[in-house]
Formats: sequence, structure tokens, C-alpha cells
Amino acid sequence: MLYLLDTANVKEIEKAAEVFPLAGVTTNPSIIAQEKRDFFTILKEIRAVIGDKMLHAQVIGETCEEIIRDAETLQEKIGGNLYIKVPVSTEGYKAMPRLKQLGMKVTATAIYTPGQALLAAQAGVDFTAPYLNRIDNISGMGVTVVQMITTLFKVHNMSARVLAASFKNVQQVNDVSLAGCQAITISPDILWHLAEHPLTDMSIEQFNRDWTGVYGQGKRIYNLD
Repeated sequence: MLYLLDTANVKEIEKAAEVFPLAGVTTNPSIIAQEKRDFFTILKEIRAVIGDKMLHAQVIGETCEEIIRDAETLQEKIGGNLYIKVPVSTEGYKAMPRLKQLGMKVTATAIYTPGQALLAAQAGVDFTAPYLNRIDNISGMGVTVVQMITTLFKVHNMSARVLAASFKNVQQVNDVSLAGCQAITISPDILWHLAEHPLTDMSIEQFNRDWTGVYGQGKRIYNLD
């Protein structure tokens, strides 16, 4: 399982990258716009934090030619281990194989059905990104959709991987992990919730009380006499 952080907040990325084994960061136009700063500056700062880990950045162009021009600009200005996010529109499907021919890595995004994912995989993309919670919100059973996509890729021997997106809680993360999803991208809040539990905190507190009762306040293994 690959864990990616779905944010353009550089401080949040720095905080999480110090603790967790992140595979990279995903962004989209809405996430970038929330920061209200220069577009390329944000992406360059993210690249500086994560090094050569995956960075997914999305095109805005609506036609195939505009998508390709956006992608070429991103490749030129950001570069590194960059994945070009392309929505699964008619023009997006048209652009995907051309981007691959240009040597770019591609993530098909805004996916709501297994059929959309399979078409994108056949177009040669590296990742497909189904929007889990948004599917749930239209009674579409997001976890089931993810499971169907992973099954279709196995049946048809597709090399594309599933990068599930749009999560609202930790249970959804657990469910898609069991469904065979290869990667997830989640907000900083959900990542921290995934890692933490109040009973873990209680256990650590008990360990410290018991230790201090015998060995003294402030004593650690490295400074025992």
C-alpha cells in the first residue's frame, strides 16, 4: 500500500513527512486554489519537501491540445517524479496515450465507475483515481467500485494501479485497503487519525508511570547509571 498526502499545504506536508512513510503528494486545482498563492511556487515548495517522491499535479486544459500543453509546462517547470493528472473526459482520454508517448507519467482522475477506470488503463495510464466518498454520496458504493476496478485490472492484466481518493474517515481507508487498492491519497487529518488511537496513548502513559516508579523521573535507557 502506498500512502500519499492529498494537500497543497506545505507546512502540513512537512509535518507529515517527518513522521510517516509517504510515497508522495497529490494535488488538484481546488486544493491548490485554497492556498491562494502562486501556482508554480506551491508545487516547487512541495517538490523541495518530498524530494523525488511522487508529485501528482493536474492539468486545467479542456481540449486534448490544451491538456498536452499544460502537461508539458508542468514537466518543464516542476519535473522530477511527476504524474500528470488528467480527468476522464472525452478529451482527457484522447490526451492520455499521447502524453505517454511523450514519456510522461499519467494519473487518470475524477473516476466514478469501473468502466472509466478500465478505459483509462487501456489508454496506458499509470494510476487511476476513483473518488470514493463522492461515489458514496450518490449511493454508488465507493468501496465496491474500487474492488471492481482492482478485479478488472487483474482479469485483463492491466499494469495501471488504483489510487483511491476522496476519503472522509479512517474506516473507508481500511475498507479500500482490504479491497486490494494499491495506493490511497488522504488529507492530513485522516492520516493522523489513521495513525493514532487513545488506547495507544493510555498504554504509553502506563508504561511511563511504571518505569518512573522504579527507575526515577527523567530516567531513560540511555542514561541509566
